[in-house]
Amino acid sequence: MNNEIVRVAIEAAKEAGKFLFDNFGKISEIESKGDRNLATNLDIEAEKMIVARIKEKFPEHGIIAEETGKENVDRDYVWIIDPLDGTHNFIRNINIFGSSIGVIHKQEFIAGAVYMPVDDELYVGEKGNGAYKNDKKISVSGVKDLKECSISFDSSIRYAPEVMLKVLGDLAKEVFNIRMFGSSARILTYVAEGKLDFAVEFHDRPWDFSGSVCIIEEAGGRFCDLKGGPLTPKTIGYIASNPHVFDKVKEMVFSRLR
Repeated sequence: MNNEIVRVAIEAAKEAGKFLFDNFGKISEIESKGDRNLATNLDIEAEKMIVARIKEKFPEHGIIAEETGKENVDRDYVWIIDPLDGTHNFIRNINIFGSSIGVIHKQEFIAGAVYMPVDDELYVGEKGNGAYKNDKKISVSGVKDLKECSISFDSSIRYAPEVMLKVLGDLAKEVFNIRMFGSSARILTYVAEGKLDFAVEFHDRPWDFSGSVCIIEEAGGRFCDLKGGPLTPKTIGYIASNPHVFDKVKEMVFSRLR
């Protein structure tokens, strides 16, 4: 992958991820962003690193960042940044976290990089050029039977327990097992490399999933929002899946949302 955008995304994700890894267990400030949503001083520092690297190479591009907000989002190219995905894990010294960066061109996802620093795992996807983990090509699982599926489900059930518990109950009856990792970067990279067969999230924001869109799609997977449409920089919630069970999962989830 020689694309300059991809190269910058990789460098920025790795720089931020390594900074977070070096400072794991060394948080000095925790800020509440409302309803049990937290950020640390390290989220903000990591985001500054990523933004600085992007602006150095592409000053004309727009940015959507979890901690510092939006800038020039009307531009053709927009970068969507989650400097520390898995913040609550990080705060509790649970080592499941990463840095995620996605790039869109005219509202279409064209590249993404996710770095999981604890395991030194770099996932990269570029539209038309495949998906890779540490330079080795990856693909989603080939599981076709729901009864064999290992899945991930949204851990933020408190936001909509009535609907989400019904969906969770429906899925639990059909699949092999269910996991909750507390990090979209971890969940979606596991889907991309076939360790999970699908994931359902109700409240993930664009910065949570944007780095993984190209990775999953280039690995042969499918994405949709909770109305069945394509993901955009305004999407909240999604289904990510291998292609074999995608339609079955959509029907199960949507039947509870109608």
